Amino acid sequence: MFRSLLYVPANNERFVAKAADRGADGIILDLEDSIPATEKASARAALMAAVPQCRRNGAGVLVRVNRPIRLCIPDVEAAVAAGADIIKLAKTESAEHVRLIVEAMADAEAEFKPPNPLKLIVMLEDPSAVLDAREIITASDRVIAAVTGSEDISTILEAEPLPEVLRMPKQWVHMAAKAAGRYSYGMYGTVADYSDRDAIRSLVAEAQRHGFDGASCIHPSVVELLNEGFSPAPDAVAHAQRVIDVLEESEAAGLGAVSLDGKMIDKPVADRAKRLLAKAARLR
Repeated sequence: MFRSLLYVPANNERFVAKAADRGADGIILDLEDSIPATEKASARAALMAAVPQCRRNGAGVLVRVNRPIRLCIPDVEAAVAAGADIIKLAKTESAEHVRLIVEAMADAEAEFKPPNPLKLIVMLEDPSAVLDAREIITASDRVIAAVTGSEDISTILEAEPLPEVLRMPKQWVHMAAKAAGRYSYGMYGTVADYSDRDAIRSLVAEAQRHGFDGASCIHPSVVELLNEGFSPAPDAVAHAQRVIDVLEESEAAGLGAVSLDGKMIDKPVADRAKRLLAKAARLR
C-alpha cells in the first residue's frame, strides 16, 4: 500500500538522484507523458540505473509504460530487467489489454528472472474503460490497484478536471477496486497546481474519508501532504483500539450488546476498527 507516489521522468538524472530522499512510499519512473517521443528509447534505457537509485531508501519502484503496444512491450521488458516492482499501465483499455501485458511481463520474467513477479496498477483514462472497471481490475491477480486518470478523462469528456466532473468516474473505479479487494488511488481533483497546499490538504482529507488508500503527485512538495493525509490519525487509532478492547472485554464477560461513549458497537463498527488498526500496523 502506498500513501504517496511521486512521478519522476526516468531520463532526468537530477530528479532521479533526489527521488529516494523525498519521502514517498513509491516512486513512479515515468516513460509516458513526461517523456518526449524522441527520448522514449533513452528513457527506457535509463531504467537500469534509475530503479536501484530510487529504491535505496526502501521506496517501491514503479514504471509507467506507454500505451502504444510497440512502445509498451519494450517498456515492460526494460522494467523487468531493471528490477522494478510494479508496472503502471497507462490508458488501460480492457481486460484483454491487461492480459496481453501480463503475458509480456511473464515472458520478460522468464528471461530476466527477477526475485519476485511484478505487480500491475491499471490506469483507467477514458469513459469506456471506467464503465468496464471491474472487469479490467479482475482480469489478473497481478492487478493490485486502480486509478482514474484525471487529466485524460477530463479531456475526452471535453470538460475541466474539477471535483464535480471527476467525482462520478473516480467513485465508479474506486467502488470496483474495493469490491475486488484491491487498493484504490486518487483524489476528486487534480494536483497540477502543487503550490496550493490548502486545496491539496482538502482534496486529500476528502479522499481519505471516502476510503482511497493514497494518491500520486508530480512535485516532491506534495509528498508530505499525502503521507500525512493518508495515514490514520493518532486519535482515530486510539479510538479503534478502545473499540476492540471494549468488545473483547464484553465477549469475555459473556455480554451481548456493548457500547462506547454512548454509541453501540456493532459488527461494522468493530470491522472498521480492525481495518484501521491493521492499516496503522502496515504503515509502521
